[in-house]
Amino acid sequence: MFATLGRFAGRRRRWIMVGTLVLVAFSAVWGTGVFSRLGGGAGFDDPGSPSAHADRVLAGPLGRHANDLVVLYESDRLTVDDPAFSGPVQRALESVPRDDVTRLDSYWSTGSPGFVAKDRHATYVTVQLRSADDQERVQQLRRIQGDFAAEGLTVRFGGTTAMTDQVNRMTLRDLAIAEAVSIPVLLILLIVIFRSVRAAAIPLIIGITAALGSLALLRFVTFFTDISTFAIQVVTILGLGLAIDYALLAVTRFREELSAGATVEAAVERTMATAGRTIVFSGAVVAVSFSGLTLFPSRFLLSMGYAGAGTVIVAVLASLTVLPAILTSMGTRLKTARSRTADPLAGRWYRVAHAVMRRPLRNTVGIVVVLAALGLPFLGVNWARPGDWVLPPSADARVVTQELAARFAADPGKLLTAVVESPGPADLATLDAYAARLDAVPGVEGAAVTGAAGRQARITLGYSMDPMSRDARRMVEDLRAVPAPAGGTASFTGMPASRVDIVNMVTSRMPWMALFAAVVSFAVLFLAFGSVVLPLKSVVLNLLSLAAAFGAIKLIFQDGLLDGLLGLQAVGAVDVNFPVLIVAIAFGLAMDYEVFLLSRVREEYDRTGDVAEATAVGLQRTAHVITSAALLVAIVVGGFALSGIVFMKMAGIGLVVAVAVDAVVVRGLLVPATMRLLGRWAWWAPGPLARWWRRYGTAGPAIPGSGASTGRLDSRPART
Repeated sequence: MFATLGRFAGRRRRWIMVGTLVLVAFSAVWGTGVFSRLGGGAGFDDPGSPSAHADRVLAGPLGRHANDLVVLYESDRLTVDDPAFSGPVQRALESVPRDDVTRLDSYWSTGSPGFVAKDRHATYVTVQLRSADDQERVQQLRRIQGDFAAEGLTVRFGGTTAMTDQVNRMTLRDLAIAEAVSIPVLLILLIVIFRSVRAAAIPLIIGITAALGSLALLRFVTFFTDISTFAIQVVTILGLGLAIDYALLAVTRFREELSAGATVEAAVERTMATAGRTIVFSGAVVAVSFSGLTLFPSRFLLSMGYAGAGTVIVAVLASLTVLPAILTSMGTRLKTARSRTADPLAGRWYRVAHAVMRRPLRNTVGIVVVLAALGLPFLGVNWARPGDWVLPPSADARVVTQELAARFAADPGKLLTAVVESPGPADLATLDAYAARLDAVPGVEGAAVTGAAGRQARITLGYSMDPMSRDARRMVEDLRAVPAPAGGTASFTGMPASRVDIVNMVTSRMPWMALFAAVVSFAVLFLAFGSVVLPLKSVVLNLLSLAAAFGAIKLIFQDGLLDGLLGLQAVGAVDVNFPVLIVAIAFGLAMDYEVFLLSRVREEYDRTGDVAEATAVGLQRTAHVITSAALLVAIVVGGFALSGIVFMKMAGIGLVVAVAVDAVVVRGLLVPATMRLLGRWAWWAPGPLARWWRRYGTAGPAIPGSGASTGRLDSRPART
């Protein structure tokens, strides 16, 4: 089938090229319109959580009581008592339009000394915006932000809405910077890898085609569901990364076939019959990894699932159609560089494989112990949800939080809201008694009834600790343990409460996602290789590379390891969404490389029947493809490590570590050792499954001129 597809694409290459140009032009115009259709917020919350329920109630007649925006005014030489300070501030506040504002409180409107810094050189203003929707509040802020300017004073914007706005703006800016840095570096590295400008251009063409095509697909999806702003990052990483991987694999195989004396047409057919088949199975595994994200109800993770799976589909389709058309068009001009794989027996990776396989048990145990040890620090992780801590230290929202903690009696943004729903009309005495019990919870600093409507009431609570700390989690758990008024229920919302709910959502569903990805990957790999042993081995080895990445992230971002070298500032926590994304992307890429390697090992094993030799030759034939692909992916995701947004740094550094460990340590060392230990058991399946696979499975076709054949799988392993 794949050979037929290659032959068809070669013969219809002009039509395919024209159609691709039209698609790319359309995607560049219409597809990039997706940026205007993405949500103003990230959508981290679980819509079925208690905090989300409280938010929905507060969006009704009861109304909210929150400080969405904290505007900080400060001066080095003036105090709030000086007319040169108070005058400009009061004039600015009077000029703020009230259409988007429900409440605006200041030192001058309340007379409260809590609004003034201890040194009296700063004051803040609290603003509650009218909308109950976080995305709409960002737009309301942007409309009125300029009106807060006060001549001669420094003005900074903090609070949840300002933080969300600053993260959104910085994310799009950093995305542009990452692409501007990574694409030129990618082109240079591709030229070095292929030793040919023509060959180097092919992966980049496929990558750009896949990325732009994915944007068009993502915009189509926005007509049916809300998509998070951060989905664009997945499209960029996968669109370029996977397409480059696939093109690298196909171009390398095409060159091999040309070097073996095949005609251009025959080389394309053989390339698609082998590399094309590998691409399809690889893409299926990666798509499965991302489809597992749809098990999570948050808009952020759902968006990542839709974007990731869609991008994989586009990358595979481009690789199966556009790629063979380009290969046919360029033909023997791609044969200009010296083949690196002409003599696999003389290759470095061939020698490494045999060296590892001479003592397979010792090497397997040693590598597994090292990787497991690298992952041990992750057992002490402190989970958090995104907040102002994800911004760089110089960002307004983060500076405001630090200034409020250091110079003021309290942070007005640190509020929790309890929504009480009673079977009958709200009773003020009962509510006051309940508020008093809440106020007695350790960590709570004041609780008061601030509103009532029918059977619903609102209690506002203050707190002082870091909302991402373990103390804050205990406070929320203690508050929820306080019995609600008789016959009623109480729901809590606010940063600490939503953090607890998001962490609970992710940690409770993460095992199911992992199980889903493992089971479906097992099925796909069985279809590819006809073995029940290889899929199990692949899942275990992939978990080891992920463990190493998780351990590194915990040490770097929570504990502050390498702060000076990386220019970071430890935040004492790890974003709970991080491991989900890393599992989806890194697990998919690891399976990508596994399919690349084992497909070639299987070809050699079918030809020779010698497991050790097949493994060594397969590694030599694919190692430079895998390591080059890993390097190029690391360049793409490494651009995000330059971001000022901490969780983008987290994802970038985590993926670089996971990809590097997987490509070099796992594929280059651990796979040969385990393959030697397993011997022909690696290809084993129970008799009924082996017979089913021989009849209905997707065994690689016999490749004329390559010596490959199929059908060596047996339910009983032979001696090695």
